[in-house]
Amino acid sequence: MQNSRFASLLPVLAVLGSVTSLSIGTSYAKNLFPLIGAQGTSALRVGFSALFLLLLWRPWRWHTSRADGAAILRYGLTLGLMNLLFYMALRTIPFGIAVAIEFTGPLAVAMFSSRRPIDFVWVGCALMGLVLLLPLDGGQALDPVGVMYALGAALCWALYIIYGKRTGHLHAGHSVSLGLLAASLVVVPVGVAHAGMALLEPKILLAGFGVAVVSSAIPMSLEMRALKRLPKETFGILISMEPAVAALWALLLLHEHLSGLQWLAIGCTVLASAGSTLTARRRPPPAVAAD
Repeated sequence: MQNSRFASLLPVLAVLGSVTSLSIGTSYAKNLFPLIGAQGTSALRVGFSALFLLLLWRPWRWHTSRADGAAILRYGLTLGLMNLLFYMALRTIPFGIAVAIEFTGPLAVAMFSSRRPIDFVWVGCALMGLVLLLPLDGGQALDPVGVMYALGAALCWALYIIYGKRTGHLHAGHSVSLGLLAASLVVVPVGVAHAGMALLEPKILLAGFGVAVVSSAIPMSLEMRALKRLPKETFGILISMEPAVAALWALLLLHEHLSGLQWLAIGCTVLASAGSTLTARRRPPPAVAAD
């Protein structure tokens, strides 16, 4: 009985581990910004992640049609731009707030796909979260450039979801590994142009490899394992905790202190994301053809 309960908890722990690993890796990545900038850090993360997944999945084993190749390219380029814009946002705004703003991207995709009254409740929660991030109490304003970068990352996340659905018929290892390869075409040249030869210093390469493993390889592996055993609705609710988890780890590792209103804003984002997932319209499963 105890083994059965533990086994049922493993997928949940995998999602929590994924969110935690991503938050720790990204918090550590911010420490590299003074050395190689956000652009160089993003380049190392995406570049090493792409190399790791290429070696792991060996996507050349699968046939890639021209249409699938074009879909993967759009998916990957959007993924790369999303990562770059998010890291640029982290230069000037707190990690937890950047994640909360970025979460408006997938929320928008979910809301635009439905017109039920309950969905307007979650839209209201998301808008309230954004409004609370404004310095209405006379506190220090968020850097507008950083906010724009985070909103750009949110837009890319929305497009990433849309383009990703068009590769849904492919094996996950096939699409993700080639997608990250395409993402590196966006991010690596920008990082090299900004940081130059500093990217090749052994300690920088080692740190970049660690960032890639902790913030990309481990979370993606844990999420893929969890998705096989959890309903998508449950997975979505658990992943909605990411803004709050990111803020907590940023507080512990980066000493990024948020005001009460900013914590409330993050809470509104988490509630909107979890609520939209919980009340999403359930589609009947496709009929299985008889043998």
